[in-house]
Amino acid sequence: MTKILLIDTATEFCSAAIAVDGAVVALAESAESLRHAPLLTPQIDRCVRESGISLADLDAVAVSRGPGSYTSLRVGVSVAKGICYALGKPLIAVDTLLSLALASDDQQSLSGTPFYFLPMLDARRNEVWTCIYDNAFQPLNDPQPLILENNSFVDYLTANIPDAEKAGFVVSGNGMEKLSNVIFFENTVLGSIKKSSAAYLCTPAFQAFQMSDFQDVAYFEPLYMKPPNITVSNKSLWHQKQ
Repeated sequence: MTKILLIDTATEFCSAAIAVDGAVVALAESAESLRHAPLLTPQIDRCVRESGISLADLDAVAVSRGPGSYTSLRVGVSVAKGICYALGKPLIAVDTLLSLALASDDQQSLSGTPFYFLPMLDARRNEVWTCIYDNAFQPLNDPQPLILENNSFVDYLTANIPDAEKAGFVVSGNGMEKLSNVIFFENTVLGSIKKSSAAYLCTPAFQAFQMSDFQDVAYFEPLYMKPPNITVSNKSLWHQKQ
């Protein structure tokens, strides 16, 4: 049996799961935004207790690599690396957008072909992180930021897909709500998969394990897409010392 710990902290949702032979046997998740650091390790402990599978018995650790929140991604990757270092387990990285596309597969209700999967993650303001996958889940482009306004979404699809106006599209992820203010093709399905989850890492993580597609634990870095949002106090140094 192949036993994999799954960790997803790419978005406001924090979750952990344990999968055995490609099926989730324990899952813990929370939508308490900005609390990934105190939430994640108790979630992992809960999954261990519910599954009866100890960390030492794991065959690998899989983590959502992003794109996503800078700080949140660092929490997930740091915990995953710590477990891998301590127990000598291999590290698997799963593209967050791919995991959402795979999760939305059973949501596609388009009778015609071709059709494509468009996972979207909220990148604040009118921006999303997205990527286009064909019906075999092969990416047509690299994950990238996209500002959604007026015709920008239609222009993005037309630039990447021949005869895009004749194709069908399945959208997933927490960024899909931003489509309400832009133009999109008629044959577009807004799927029910809106949140990220460690459970969605299950299939790609199991496939990666079978192919021995592991990351270098020492050098692996998440796909941040954006630098951290660091604010600087406007108070003078003199006031800070008082």
